Amino acid sequence: MERLKTTFAGLDLKNPFIVSSSGLTDSAEKNRQLEQAGAGAIVLKSLFEEQIMWQAAHHAAETDYPEAGDYLQGYLRAHYLDEYTRLVKETKKVCTIPVIASINCYTDREWEEYAKVIEQAGADAIELNLMALQASVDYQYGSFEQRHIDILKHVREQVHVPVIVKLGSNLTNPVKLIAQLQANGAAAVVLFNRFYHTDIDIDKLEYTAGHVLSHESELANSLRWIGIASGAVGRIDYAASGGVTSGRDIVKSILVGASAVEVCSALYKEGAKAIYPMLEAMRDWMALHGYETVGQFKGMMAAKDPEQVNAFERTQFMKYFGEKK
Repeated sequence: MERLKTTFAGLDLKNPFIVSSSGLTDSAEKNRQLEQAGAGAIVLKSLFEEQIMWQAAHHAAETDYPEAGDYLQGYLRAHYLDEYTRLVKETKKVCTIPVIASINCYTDREWEEYAKVIEQAGADAIELNLMALQASVDYQYGSFEQRHIDILKHVREQVHVPVIVKLGSNLTNPVKLIAQLQANGAAAVVLFNRFYHTDIDIDKLEYTAGHVLSHESELANSLRWIGIASGAVGRIDYAASGGVTSGRDIVKSILVGASAVEVCSALYKEGAKAIYPMLEAMRDWMALHGYETVGQFKGMMAAKDPEQVNAFERTQFMKYFGEKK
């Protein structure tokens, strides 16, 4: 495993394989098994602002007291935070690899206080999972990006552990935002968070979940933007998320500048046993090409010169290569 060592967000990892935040990481026992299977780090299941707000509104609607919503919101926040700190503490007892807490938020509320308590519980880092659609006709351009910066700044004021920001893919210019996040203390960014896929049951006329698990084709977007951003914005680490299904995908991600990858769907499909073959394939590739460390090929294919930038920024393949026959 010495060959696969890497650093991410200031954390020393035995390999680049990070288990992404999901139901796979919602208990200490599951996390212990993932470490035994070879994971380099674990992101705990997220503490969801949306879930807290929804439950408070749902229960408040059942009462005749206007102040009930605020009370329930406060109660639920305290309850979920208590449960979450317990998860952090129990996981730290049985795991030696870095344990990263995850806060899934979309408003600038009291998350800095949450982060402080979670840090005190023993989390090695905090991942801010920021994702929301901007669909209002009154939307002010740039306000969504500024919200990322404001939440990060407020959390950074309260904690000393590294803060990682996981971004959604609905950003006009991720590179500009990443530069601002780096300037405001982000240790790393993860590209990208995966949106809930909406579908419709046309027989029942109901909204349903679309494809729940990611597909290998989704990695392309992360490769594009990590390749561009890592060439333009240094002093911050990158991780690829979405569509990482093989050891070759890990290699690709590192070649464009990532220090690590976050994996979820592959583990849902195959279980923790998927980890070792992916790492073994990566190790074999490194041996074949003569690389002793991850750092020797990290960022080798990032967009550092005009030709590489052009390869990443092409949006119309046919414009350059003619009509498909």
